[in-house]
Amino acid sequence: MRLDAVFHNGHFTTLDPSRPHARSLGVIGGRVVGLDDELEGCTADTVVDLGGAHVVPGFNDAHHHLSMVGQNLRQLDVSHAACPTLDALYVAVAERAATLPADAWVLGFGYDQNKIGAHPTAEALHRAAGGRPVWLMHTSHHMAVASTEAFERAGYAGRAGVPDVVGGSVWRDEDGLATGLLQETAVQLVERLIRPEPAEEWVANIAAGSEAALALGLTSVTEPGIGVSDGIGNGPTDLDSFHRAREHGLLGIRMTVMPYITALRDRGAFEPGSSWYGLDLGLRSGFGDEHLRVGPTKILADGSLIGRSAAMCCDYHDTPGNSGLLQYEAEQIRHYILEAHRCGWQIATHAIGDAALDVVLDAYAEAQRLHPRTDVRHRVEHAAVTSDAQVARIAELGLVPVPQGRFLSEIGDGLLAALGPERSQLAYRMRSFLDAGVVLPGSTDAPVVAASPILSIHDMVNRRTASGAPIAPHEAVTVEQALYAYTVGSAHAVHEEHRKGTLRRGMLADFTVLGDDLLAVAPERIRDVGVVATVVGGEVAYGEERLATG
Repeated sequence: MRLDAVFHNGHFTTLDPSRPHARSLGVIGGRVVGLDDELEGCTADTVVDLGGAHVVPGFNDAHHHLSMVGQNLRQLDVSHAACPTLDALYVAVAERAATLPADAWVLGFGYDQNKIGAHPTAEALHRAAGGRPVWLMHTSHHMAVASTEAFERAGYAGRAGVPDVVGGSVWRDEDGLATGLLQETAVQLVERLIRPEPAEEWVANIAAGSEAALALGLTSVTEPGIGVSDGIGNGPTDLDSFHRAREHGLLGIRMTVMPYITALRDRGAFEPGSSWYGLDLGLRSGFGDEHLRVGPTKILADGSLIGRSAAMCCDYHDTPGNSGLLQYEAEQIRHYILEAHRCGWQIATHAIGDAALDVVLDAYAEAQRLHPRTDVRHRVEHAAVTSDAQVARIAELGLVPVPQGRFLSEIGDGLLAALGPERSQLAYRMRSFLDAGVVLPGSTDAPVVAASPILSIHDMVNRRTASGAPIAPHEAVTVEQALYAYTVGSAHAVHEEHRKGTLRRGMLADFTVLGDDLLAVAPERIRDVGVVATVVGGEVAYGEERLATG
């Protein structure tokens, strides 16, 4: 038999219980056709010598804003790594502004007030940019800071008259003037001026995000939110942008995309006595192919922990009197979930705070009671603070929680400050979910934190903040469990475990070549394991120059 490709002289960890290890793998039509002795007598158009390298199934990030990652790579970096102080941030804004036309926007991403001591202010940004409009997105993507000129362009001269917004907040000084910070839905008061970006810009963002993901060993990603300019995504033609990127060979990674809930509408009757709630043509979760498909619909129920806007059952430890907020009224969240469930959607609801989680769990339970469906796998994105009772209920309802390991290190110190020593023991639980029988996926929420699956696996195992403080260490998982989460678990989270996650005959030939044995290095060295190459559908998508190909 003539194969498309054979990869040999490797140490494959297949995650297939019937054959957990292999030394060679054959490919036809982008799928695995055999391992080791199953390839005897076969020839191949391409033969790749892996040089004894260790190989795992391709990493799959269950919650990764790929288009935003690409967008941020093309904007001003104001993260703590690039701007370690507030003064350094203002200098970076000034330097970028000096390169732009006088009326151009200075756009940046990644600042964290927990690390630089305070939020930037509208007036300071105005001075730094020489009067140009400035818009800096917080690392959480749940808040942003606008300069005085940006407020002016939005219709709020002198930063006066900025309205209150349901599901958001506007920070004001003692005179009632906006200071610059806009949280949650209030972000739209200014961001509407710069969204949606032109289609060619969004395609370029997708291309940049795809290239970056492949370099990290990712072969699949689920993008949690597209299709609207007043929520998550760029605009109503986001899916077209992904199609264009694929058509032009710019989307090398497999994508599942989540339309944001406000992109769904009541579309009228689709059969006697019943109306359709969703997208035009009856499009819903599962439509597409193995390269680009529609996944769950995304709903934001609350805010962020490090922004102190997630809806909690009690006040934040370091901000008494503040327990966060819901992005929508509880009844609206219930309506969204019931209608989307009724019409066949898988649903992924962002619920960070435990108060928000109760609202979501009640709605999921009611939806299933009113409209029973099998193996739905509704999701809870983040599930950041969960009680034992909530963990048990998530398991009972057959839900998929999607916590982020990398949060524990990059923003873990901020989490500890927000939650305090007692409630931080409930943060980003993983071991408890596994013990309850839940299939755990792996994810980062990039670009909120670094997109590297290896760094995330490191943190799932080690659970320490950037300062070295332990954070709920009893919730640590083994490296084997973390790898399973980042492969099989993430595929399961979008009903794709039948074709992704393990390396066996008939599965997609997606795998990651590593510089060391991820399962054998010391736990504290996991983060040092490098990516040698990334293979998607049996073709080397990253690192070809590092492999011996014949």
